[in-house]
Amino acid sequence: MYVRDISGMIESWAPPAIAWERDNVGLLVGSPDSIIRKVLVCLDATPAVIDEAISMRTGLIVSHHPLMFAPLRQIDPGTRNGGMLASLLRHRIGLYAAHTNLDFTTGGVSHTLAERLGLKEISPLSPLAGKQKKIVVFVPPSHAGGVMQAMAGAGAGVIGKYESCSFTTGGTGSFLPGPGSDPFLGSSGRFERVNEVRLEMECPQWKVPAVVRAMKAAHPYDEAAFDVYSLENASRDFGMGAIGRLPRPAPLRTFLRSVSSRLGAGGVRYSGPSARRIRSVAVCGGSGADLLPEAVRAGADAFVTADIRYHSFQEFEREIVLVDAGHYETERPAVGAITRFLRSAPQIRKERIAVIESKKSNNPVNYFR
Repeated sequence: MYVRDISGMIESWAPPAIAWERDNVGLLVGSPDSIIRKVLVCLDATPAVIDEAISMRTGLIVSHHPLMFAPLRQIDPGTRNGGMLASLLRHRIGLYAAHTNLDFTTGGVSHTLAERLGLKEISPLSPLAGKQKKIVVFVPPSHAGGVMQAMAGAGAGVIGKYESCSFTTGGTGSFLPGPGSDPFLGSSGRFERVNEVRLEMECPQWKVPAVVRAMKAAHPYDEAAFDVYSLENASRDFGMGAIGRLPRPAPLRTFLRSVSSRLGAGGVRYSGPSARRIRSVAVCGGSGADLLPEAVRAGADAFVTADIRYHSFQEFEREIVLVDAGHYETERPAVGAITRFLRSAPQIRKERIAVIESKKSNNPVNYFR
């Protein structure tokens, strides 16, 4: 199996196009054409994780956090990052990062955190907007079904749990085939009016090229007329944070004890009404304090995230129970999600690729109690 095959699997789940625009995701080190037999999954690529990959003769590390955020000006093996890059290159180990794209996808960081906390009816807390396109194409009625099926096969027409969704209206198309044209209807040099169908289908922006190629391949015209529109619809599948409900309301102390236990935290910081019973819970793995207003507007009783500033605890203490459970602790469940996702892929099972969860991807923060 090639590195590009693993990249394609991850990107079908967590498309790079949904990542924060200044993020650094994808294959950061190595060639997509490298052949691999083992994949090591971790939260951070650290010297210990890289040594683990070397000892296991792993061909690819899949990490949540990128090793490099900013463009490199130099690689000094004497520095921490430079030394890691040098080791990866020397031992021909690839490094792939799925960061904010994994944060924002269903089944990703926040969704997995919500599941770990026992939440049900999970959905994005702040759905992403502007990631959908609408493709409109004009086609003879005789070929409308075939074009629709081709576009659907390439990923268009998915709305929630429904597939092959489309809308058609009839109309009249007019055209004048010029010299060298090969019209499916009419004759070259003769102005024509023909019955056509306007076929409309939604499509994620990262699938537009594939859908357009499929549409053109199935279209009978030598020059297909089509439009691509941007939509502002909120996504059902991608968003920042997550929100869900506990199976039954819990007293605050019981809820805090559960959060700490389920995440293996050395303790949690919190603020908020001590008498509140917790049922609706918003979460965001990692640094999610920017979503606090969204959690309040959504009516959440509690918001679990990490890296909360002192003044944020003050500002919202009367409106919501605010819980800082640790950056590592709130993101660590995603390592298992990546591992399970890759292990479940038919091609991984068929080629018996080993997908291993790192034992050296540890929390750099210690607690003294």
